[in-house]
Amino acid sequence: MSSVPGAPSIARFIHVGRQPIYDLARDVVGYELLFHSPTSTVADHDGDSATGQVIVNAFTEFGVPELVGGRLCFINLTRAFLVGDLALPFGPEHVVLEVLETIDVDDLVVAGVTELAAQGYRIALDDFVWGSGHEKLLEIASYVKLDLLDTDPEVLGEIVRTCRGFPDLRLIGERVETPEHLALATELGCDLLQGFLLGRPQVLSRQVLSPSRLARIELMAALLGEDVDMAEIVAMVTRDPALSFRLLRATNCAATGIRRPVSSVHEAVVMIGTEQVRRWVALMALNDLVDADELQLTTVVVQARMCQLIAEALGEPGAPAFTAGLLTGVASLLGMPVNGVVERLPLAPDLAEAVVVGTGPLGRIVAAVRAYDDPARAGAGLPAFITPEWLAHAYLAATSWATRTLDTALGRADSPR
Repeated sequence: MSSVPGAPSIARFIHVGRQPIYDLARDVVGYELLFHSPTSTVADHDGDSATGQVIVNAFTEFGVPELVGGRLCFINLTRAFLVGDLALPFGPEHVVLEVLETIDVDDLVVAGVTELAAQGYRIALDDFVWGSGHEKLLEIASYVKLDLLDTDPEVLGEIVRTCRGFPDLRLIGERVETPEHLALATELGCDLLQGFLLGRPQVLSRQVLSPSRLARIELMAALLGEDVDMAEIVAMVTRDPALSFRLLRATNCAATGIRRPVSSVHEAVVMIGTEQVRRWVALMALNDLVDADELQLTTVVVQARMCQLIAEALGEPGAPAFTAGLLTGVASLLGMPVNGVVERLPLAPDLAEAVVVGTGPLGRIVAAVRAYDDPARAGAGLPAFITPEWLAHAYLAATSWATRTLDTALGRADSPR
């Protein structure tokens, strides 16, 4: 049970580009975050979409500390973000907002950028050119970026003289691609430097779950936790129309002694019991989560049930063991490292460590179940009474239970047994 045969890899990769920004001592003081897609360019996306993708990937998938450490994080913003049509989902700490040279700086932009600066965000004016309208923002900006590659040196000198009238402004010489550009940046008195000569953009990639699949895993973890009450279960399920429909269908076909069909999720929970609903919905979520056949789903559920049976035989709680086995199997189905699944879930520390590291009694239980098909390792780390014969009986019981439960949860049976 160490792997699921034919498991599809249905996780996705997300990408963020970053280019370093240096001080005059060549120490990295910040990074500009850049849109990157292996299959398209910024030109293939509208600006808001590309900017939004950078923000989401940086702040929710990677985390800014991982991307930039304690350094500054420069992010290009489109007009929609600057005027407040799209909200920024992060605070001003360590962030510098870049106003692109392509943005028409009208009264709405001036008002929006002024408000952002008042909230504590630092502002950078990208590829600054006098007469473009961006000079309206000089008194509230913290940085001005000078294009050393495509701007005439005399024009750059005039821009620098103007900027020196704003003592809090810092100059960033960008597109430093040759030693001559570096010498020009020094001559102009730039405070910071950016360009291929010093550091090229890097692309950072991470394997993640799509939002819909992540939501399914979060729902499973929540439902299989120890402290979920009926009201929370009803709320979780009713937020998902597809799950609600299938739960009602499974409940109405179940031989539960109900004399009339169940017509609401609340009725289903009341009639058949909180624990049964929790397990059914978790298995429905598992079915939605992965593109797997019945054998693969059954393998995962058998693994989870065996973990529960062993835990209960050892006097340990069964529910965390079931969850640990389920999440380990889900990671196999997704073709992901188990920590890639667990790190996004609100799991108790001991449960997370058991699944990822294999520590504690629960970790030993999961390891023993995953090694079940290896006679040399089966039962390793468990008390002596958990013999290969005991495990064989547990496996058969878990298989029978998994088949019945999946049939009921997925609406494939007239009645659960």
